[in-house]
Amino acid sequence: MAEVFTIVPLDNKWCEQIAGLILPIQQIEFNVPITLEGQPDLLDIETNYLAGGGGFWGAVVDGELVGTIALMAIGHNAGVIRKMFVRKNYRGSQYSIAQRLLQKLIDECRCKGITDVYLGTFDALKAACRFYEKNGFVQLTKEELPHFFPHMKPDNVFYTLHLTA
Repeated sequence: MAEVFTIVPLDNKWCEQIAGLILPIQQIEFNVPITLEGQPDLLDIETNYLAGGGGFWGAVVDGELVGTIALMAIGHNAGVIRKMFVRKNYRGSQYSIAQRLLQKLIDECRCKGITDVYLGTFDALKAACRFYEKNGFVQLTKEELPHFFPHMKPDNVFYTLHLTA
């Protein structure tokens, strides 16, 4: 039986738990060569995501953060998905945490008038790529991204989703 989880907005009070969830997934599970120092946004959620009109949400089970997703508003009616991670033992359709986090972000985009959503990921994250494609995201080359897209160093696969009203 799937455990009950809630999706909650995250702010700076969650920074330690956010880093504690994301870093081991990146570094240990997927061998992505990135550190906390290379992701200073994780140390100040409010400035890097909330103040700009974006958002940061988490899936919580019994007070423990088990999944995250962030929206960076970048102007031009566009947003970027960042920090989409789910703890390994909470992945899969029996929980649907990733699906619910993505739906929360899409709902928020619509409320904020964001019509174009972009993301960058790492080619080693095959399941993530399949997840985005299953949800209607279309792969782009780096050259096809808009000039205002904020690149992250390890990203080498890019997607977009156009939202309708």
